[in-house]
Amino acid sequence: MTTTILLQAGGFGLQQLLPLGLIILVMYFFMIRPQMKKQKDQKKFADELKKGDKVITTAGLHGRIAEVNDTTIVIDTELGSKLRFDKSAISLDASKPLNTPAK
Repeated sequence: MTTTILLQAGGFGLQQLLPLGLIILVMYFFMIRPQMKKQKDQKKFADELKKGDKVITTAGLHGRIAEVNDTTIVIDTELGSKLRFDKSAISLDASKPLNTPAK
């Protein structure tokens, strides 16, 4: 009796769960997974920083690393001033060439 009522009402089957599952799967592969990879790469980059590397901070400051600590680094600027930054404030390595598209 209850099965006939559920069948008449449309039931709750695989056909209704499939679109929801596909949406979750697409969100994972296009949003969550790339963000996790980006965070992992940024952490690896920050851990590999060493004295003498030319870097650019997220604020746009260019300089050379003078000192590396556990969570902070000291950047020596062209004007001779030394500034302390958190490792997470370093956006990219300026000593390596950027990937620019060929013309």
